[in-house]
Amino acid sequence: MSKTVRIGGASAFFSDSTLSVAQLLAADPAPQYLMFDFMSEGTIGMMARSLAVDPDGGYMRDFATVHIANNLNDIVAKKVKLIANAGGMNPKGCAAFVEKLLKERGVDLKVAYVEGDNLTGRGEEMRGIKEMFSGAGFPEKVDSINAYLGAFPIAAALDAGADIVVTGRCADSALGLGPLIHEFGWKADEWDKISAGTLVGHLLECGCQVTGGTFTDWEDVPDWVDIGYPLADVSEDGSCIITKPEGTGGLVSVGTVAEQLLYEVSDPQAYIVADVVCDFSDVKLEQAGKDKVKVSGARGYPATDSYKGVASYPIGWRGTYSQVIIGMDAAAKAKRMGEALVERGRKILRGRNIAEFDRADVDMIGSEFAYGPAGNSGAREVMMRASVDHAEQAPVELFLREASATTSAMAPGATATSGRTLVPLSKLFLFLVPKANVEVKVTVAGKTMVMPKAEAHPFDPATIARPTRPEPVAAGAGWAEVPLIKLAWGRSGDKGNLFNVAAIARKDAYLPYIRAALTPESVGQWFGHLYPEGVKPRVTMFDVPGFNAINFVVHDSMDGGILVSPKVDSAAKGMAQQLLEMPIKVPAELA
Repeated sequence: MSKTVRIGGASAFFSDSTLSVAQLLAADPAPQYLMFDFMSEGTIGMMARSLAVDPDGGYMRDFATVHIANNLNDIVAKKVKLIANAGGMNPKGCAAFVEKLLKERGVDLKVAYVEGDNLTGRGEEMRGIKEMFSGAGFPEKVDSINAYLGAFPIAAALDAGADIVVTGRCADSALGLGPLIHEFGWKADEWDKISAGTLVGHLLECGCQVTGGTFTDWEDVPDWVDIGYPLADVSEDGSCIITKPEGTGGLVSVGTVAEQLLYEVSDPQAYIVADVVCDFSDVKLEQAGKDKVKVSGARGYPATDSYKGVASYPIGWRGTYSQVIIGMDAAAKAKRMGEALVERGRKILRGRNIAEFDRADVDMIGSEFAYGPAGNSGAREVMMRASVDHAEQAPVELFLREASATTSAMAPGATATSGRTLVPLSKLFLFLVPKANVEVKVTVAGKTMVMPKAEAHPFDPATIARPTRPEPVAAGAGWAEVPLIKLAWGRSGDKGNLFNVAAIARKDAYLPYIRAALTPESVGQWFGHLYPEGVKPRVTMFDVPGFNAINFVVHDSMDGGILVSPKVDSAAKGMAQQLLEMPIKVPAELA
């Protein structure tokens, strides 16, 4: 019987559920590995600020105090190994914290940590580097600089006997790929296998998003209360079965897996991570039983000669005041009130000879102001949200102090349901750093080894053989319009200052009609409300014939990205929901 490795996806982000580990450990059979994805572009900046305040901080304590401490007996009894990017900006400190917990519990497990991603002290070396999307110069002052490392250091730690591996910033998918390299002995130049293992990690890294969470057909997903966390049963060729523990809620279907597969993947034929350039365009998804989907067909190209890098840097402070408005013309009242509040704040600054706010925004949440062509502003219950940014903290505090005056001085129906937030603002700078300039070290039970630098090559996207695009289907007489959601599943997500949105045909026969309607031009027009007036949207389209999908990248659309945008959907989670209302022409009999 061929060997199979079972990996569980136990965390999708830094504050994911406390229930996941116990649920996955109770699976039959239990997974050999649990991977925990705690990091995001936003989280690494938060960890940097934590480290600046506390030299022993900068990592995810929850990994030890919540996930390990509450489940340690089962972890030991079932010999489950843990892989986590909980190290944040301080993997060594995180490993020491875990070791302390284990010692207090009288448990002897080997803890390893991976270092080398943290480049924060090397800012001067990077002054000539340009931002990979905007071309901007490197920031003068940074909170953090990190490289996205790969999976081979994780595999090396496991080869050396580690039971728990802590990393800092690495490719999210590397947390799943590392155990597969260790178990199957995959070599660095087995590109198809490395790509397939990367896909396994990518499907698991967002937890329940592959088991029915955020699924288009949400009404078909049972029992959100006890939704199942994902399991991957992986074969030596890299193919896998995605499933979940029996008896749990959720759903594993071709649709749920397809949505997660394209989540935050810009070019499915050139998904670049540290260890490989992945081609997912011909991946096959097959329903292999109840809550079981077989995934196969990933291909790979040689790894590039660079790591992706991310720097976070401070740009000031943001204050946000929100208040619920009830009644007729709620949206209009909320808009006027928010604008008046901002102008009132400006007047106070002028009176004290303080510089103007860097930006100010007013949103009317509940009025569908951000929804685009399908929106409707007839709501009678709206949350007004006004925010201001300033380089200094004090002017923002003045604005928030004045905000409560709205309750008695402005709109009728202004309720006492209100809130204030004051947060430091950071921005991301994405770039490429040569692998030759990054030294990666792995420490296992106090012994440190330096990882050899793998052979790598520049990547030329022109070498990709793109699939032939079929001729568009012309609409005929008597055709009807249906919303895209009747024909497709959809998923969207941000990446820096862009987002991608995928449309996945529910049936093969639907794809020609979807492709005829969804073009870079039509999708750009549909999302035109995200751009300043007069700016033409820039949209790139990619075909994914393996499972009848189209993926669109909507560039420069995220108002600066998740850390700086004050918009209601700064992570682009709802962009697919908007696209799924787009009208599609189909034959009357199909409608």
